[in-house]
Amino acid sequence: MKLKNLLIIFIFSLLLILTTILPVFAKDASDYDMVLILPGSIDDQSWNATNYAGLAAANEELGTNIEYVENVQASDYESTMRNYAQRGYDLILAAGTQFDEAAQRVSQSYTDTTFTVVNGVIAQEPNLKPVMPKEYEASFLAGIIAGHITENKKLGLVGGFPNRQMIKLLNTYVWGAKNVDMDIESTRSYANSWSNVSLGNQMANSMIDDDVDVLFFYANEVGLGAIQAAEERGAKFIGFASNQNDVAPDTVMASIYLNFEGLYTWIVENFMTGELEAVQNQVGINEGIVEVVYGEQIGQEVKDDVNQAVMSIKNGDVLDYFSMSPEELE
Repeated sequence: MKLKNLLIIFIFSLLLILTTILPVFAKDASDYDMVLILPGSIDDQSWNATNYAGLAAANEELGTNIEYVENVQASDYESTMRNYAQRGYDLILAAGTQFDEAAQRVSQSYTDTTFTVVNGVIAQEPNLKPVMPKEYEASFLAGIIAGHITENKKLGLVGGFPNRQMIKLLNTYVWGAKNVDMDIESTRSYANSWSNVSLGNQMANSMIDDDVDVLFFYANEVGLGAIQAAEERGAKFIGFASNQNDVAPDTVMASIYLNFEGLYTWIVENFMTGELEAVQNQVGINEGIVEVVYGEQIGQEVKDDVNQAVMSIKNGDVLDYFSMSPEELE
């Protein structure tokens, strides 16, 4: 009987010891191997700079050590992902829907690694877990501002590439402007590039020649050339994807962008807790990641209209429209 009691005490003590020491061996945030793959330079004052800022914020907030590699060309997407996966990285992040197909192929061979494409549209069990910011909500607000500030009632829009998400984003921009004035016209084109600054300058000048007086470019570094053209020709510009107001304060009337500091912290935190799912995880105005920065030229009437639109989105009043396919929106 005494032996049995001693055995029970021994087992109980062992369990108590294990319960006490196990947390010491739990994986710390700094122990995860993570990397962000960027298609351009972190100094582009647009998409890549914004994603890099998100990485830096997550590292500071969560204590992670997320690495990054910039200026990765399309021909190297798959090999770059495969390189980090072979090295046993826990999380591979990629900034842009252009990484979708490469992530889909590579993730199948490395199921112990989580692949997250920011702006991704392809999800796949068990480890391809894209996150889609609702950029079209932000472009809707940008369109409202454009609708107020245009004098010629002619808007110029340029996207990087004509994929489904870009088409939807530009459609909602136009719709936002037409909510202000149904007579507004728009000219749309695609750069088929994220980095050709001189092309952006040429495209902007061509639009200005056609009496466009408000420009909106979502094409990363291509947009920097457009801002230069707008500044030289006296046109107005709506910044997007990052705060571009300081690039040309008298030209960039406002900037609408996503708070990627909060977005990346959300992504990484949910990954580490195992709550990031193999679905298209969507975040937007309701999650508090859309930011609007106004230039001095923007009056209170415009701000009030934008605030009203934000409340409408939060209340679900315009979500039926946002849920429509790009084909239905055109």
